[in-house]
Amino acid sequence: MNNKTKVLTLLGLALALLPSLASAQDGLSGANTAWILTSTALVLFMTLPGLSLFYAGLVRTKNVLSVLMQCFSVAVVISLLWLVVGYSIAFGPSESAYWGGLSKMFFNGVVVDSMTGDIPETVFASFQMTFAIITPALVVGAFVERIKFSSMLIFSVLWTLIVYFPVANWVWGGGWLGQLGLIDFAGGTVVHITAGVAALVFAIVLGPRDGFLKTPMMPHNLTMSFTGAGMLWVGWFGFNAGSALAADGAAGMAMLVTHLSAATGALTWMIIEWRKYGKASGLGAITGMVAGLATITPASGSVGPAGALIIGLTGGIICYICTNYIKQKLRVDDSLDVFPVHGVGGIVGTFLAAILVSDSLGIFSGNGYAQGMTMGSQLGVQILGIVVVALYTAVLTYWLIKLVGLMTNGIRVTKDEEQIGLDITDHDEQGYSM
Repeated sequence: MNNKTKVLTLLGLALALLPSLASAQDGLSGANTAWILTSTALVLFMTLPGLSLFYAGLVRTKNVLSVLMQCFSVAVVISLLWLVVGYSIAFGPSESAYWGGLSKMFFNGVVVDSMTGDIPETVFASFQMTFAIITPALVVGAFVERIKFSSMLIFSVLWTLIVYFPVANWVWGGGWLGQLGLIDFAGGTVVHITAGVAALVFAIVLGPRDGFLKTPMMPHNLTMSFTGAGMLWVGWFGFNAGSALAADGAAGMAMLVTHLSAATGALTWMIIEWRKYGKASGLGAITGMVAGLATITPASGSVGPAGALIIGLTGGIICYICTNYIKQKLRVDDSLDVFPVHGVGGIVGTFLAAILVSDSLGIFSGNGYAQGMTMGSQLGVQILGIVVVALYTAVLTYWLIKLVGLMTNGIRVTKDEEQIGLDITDHDEQGYSM
């Protein structure tokens, strides 16, 4: 075989392979894939280290390491649970309107060439995994400083399996709420209402910390909490703008309204404290920021910039009122205000999405209703989603707490262990050298 024949043979082989190479990349958007890869890292950044530092700074010195361990461990176990069964339940191809089935257990069928839209399925699955991680990590804020580490781990696994995965399917995985047209772009119901309601139920069942409302329980390191809050703000861009699943105008608008709502929520909380106490606190500013972020989340793909101001303002006011009412009037020790900030914020944002999505509100107009929907019908769907998800979460959370209590011989540490601090009693370590 002469050189010319060899060249022609190699060229023929290359041409024969081109169709298979093309089919492997058919429909793949490099830009969208790159953006969702980035968003995946941003959302995990929200939990580790963002939420971890935010929460850890708000507890007392003797419990700082325990909170960091709780958030870190949740990320570990939920990642593995997502591999085994979570992705399949939430996004499997089942024809059921209530769960995705088990056909994608252990990522069965998720290979290099499998696609979700125009991005690799591996990227989509990784992105959604970070949502599954942060949701039970949010619940941690309700029971810090008084729960057994073993009880926390078992509860987080069971709760994510029985509550989070099915609700994610209902809304995002082709389930019945998504079919009805529920607007929840990035997790008002799936993340914030489930986490918030679970936190409230847990705080009520577990009872308050020893000395609650009798002795000061001030944050031990607001510098740490501010650092975590800044990471949450930045990471939330992946949370909301990444939910567009594309590097396009929808992602750009989601990022813009997310930022505006966070700023509005922070300023609103600061002004309320300024008028009431004569000073604006740093803790209030970062709490208001998170309230603005939680409230915009379900509506971030539906509203415009002016609508984001309304959402941030409303979320800031209502979450502030609820935070004080739950602690001072109801005397419920939701330690780090998970329900009044995330739960209430998710409820408010999910409700307002039905109104501000309208394209006939002038400067406050959003994207407009889906075909066949009106403001009244959309409000009906949103309220149904809020009520069903909240009730489902509350009932199952209550029974899971009881079950875990039986499994671990009591879910709460002893009074002596609580006084010593969970850093020592749970981990035989200290967050700081004394």
